[in-house]
Amino acid sequence: MHNQHQSLIFEMSKEGRVGYSLPELDVPEVTSTEVLPAEYVRTEAPELPEVSELDIMRHYTALSKRNHGVDSGFYPLGSCTMKYNPKINEYTARIPGFANIHPLQDEETVQGALELMYDLQEHLTEITGMDEVTLQPAAGAHGEWTGLMMIRAYHEANGDTKRTKVIVPDSAHGTNPASATVAGFETVTVKSNEHGLVDLDDLRKVVNEETAALMLTNPNTLGLFEEDILEMAEIVHAAGGKLYYDGANLNAVLSKARPGDMGFDVVHLNLHKTFTGPHGGGGPGSGPVGVKADLIPFLPKPVLVKTESGFTFDYNRPQSIGRVKPFYGNFGINVRAYTYIRSMGPDGLKAVTENAVLNANYMMRRLSEHYDLPFDRHCKHEFVLSGKRQKKLGVRTLDIAKRLLDFGYHPPTIYFPLIVEECMMIEPTETESKETLDAFIDAMIQIAKEVEENPEIVQEAPHTTVVKRLDETLAARKPVLRYQKES
Repeated sequence: MHNQHQSLIFEMSKEGRVGYSLPELDVPEVTSTEVLPAEYVRTEAPELPEVSELDIMRHYTALSKRNHGVDSGFYPLGSCTMKYNPKINEYTARIPGFANIHPLQDEETVQGALELMYDLQEHLTEITGMDEVTLQPAAGAHGEWTGLMMIRAYHEANGDTKRTKVIVPDSAHGTNPASATVAGFETVTVKSNEHGLVDLDDLRKVVNEETAALMLTNPNTLGLFEEDILEMAEIVHAAGGKLYYDGANLNAVLSKARPGDMGFDVVHLNLHKTFTGPHGGGGPGSGPVGVKADLIPFLPKPVLVKTESGFTFDYNRPQSIGRVKPFYGNFGINVRAYTYIRSMGPDGLKAVTENAVLNANYMMRRLSEHYDLPFDRHCKHEFVLSGKRQKKLGVRTLDIAKRLLDFGYHPPTIYFPLIVEECMMIEPTETESKETLDAFIDAMIQIAKEVEENPEIVQEAPHTTVVKRLDETLAARKPVLRYQKES
């Protein structure tokens, strides 16, 4: 099936209709190959749609209304997608002194921007319990890779080149083993126990002199707090390894617990998640990395430092892993995160955690009567349900997700983590009202009843969307990205 909105544009085309016009050319027209090689010079006009300005505006406005986002509806997707973008952030990011500067300006002309970034680093250092932070990485997974490269450089500097393995839980985010592999490590899986936590006995079995690091997030991907984290840190550190903290779930512990106090040596943060940067469509992101003191020499360079005369970039870092991104991070996202942290303050960030945990537990308990709850215990910011009960009646979790579209909701994450059969991972976040939560809960309860009374409604969903159920495997593997004219 070809791209729908491209098809509509071409079908709307009528010869002679003009959406815009350019002034007459007032310079000599280049018709030869003086500027471009012949193979790059178009000899025939492109076959583009001819559509009036009014029609084209109506078309794209209608398309925009089909998109779902945080400003149009509830977004219960777990685990690492931000669901709140305060508009004050957008205002500050557009202040001319921030929006109109260029990364190649002389440092003395952008001292205000450098001060903001330095101050943000200091805030993130305190929030995480680390000793120093870099803002350079461009996103969460990029931060993971950066942190692992520093761990690798640390071991190599100590002549400990046999440490080639990174341990990840069986419930880990998919980026964890991927980042470890890209950083040149082998991955080793540690199992979860019956409570959904890391199995300490299995951890002791897999930790050895080849262990470079243990990667995990706390609370974990099941939304459960790893209560034995101090003992886990002791096990890994005793073997000479490091602890890496995936910061995707940090909004569950803000101002309550710090990764550095749990024993972690490296942490990456998703400013586009915990600290409200917009992240629609896969970007823009920002993935600052914090480290303990013994890893500071390996931070990406340049390192932003404060001197008696102001703020400057320090390039004299002989043990640095090098630059990991052009310039110095995604500045606009840094401004937004800084605005959020300063506007919230420590008490506000503490309230974020309390409300996130309250909302998740309220929703989990109400839905546990209608869906299986694989781990019946207090959760943090997110939780997982299982659709095993519905599967026995012929309805899959995928069907439930599709049916939610009819109620106007973006579905939660499904089939992840992989260790839970027919998994649904739901994160209501700290910003949603009880009324919003109740409306979503009511929709989930109605779907559960439909499964029992009339499963075909769920199996054939969605019914009210512009596009019905697609062949998602085919769409993912063989996407049609260009308009194909009907023959």
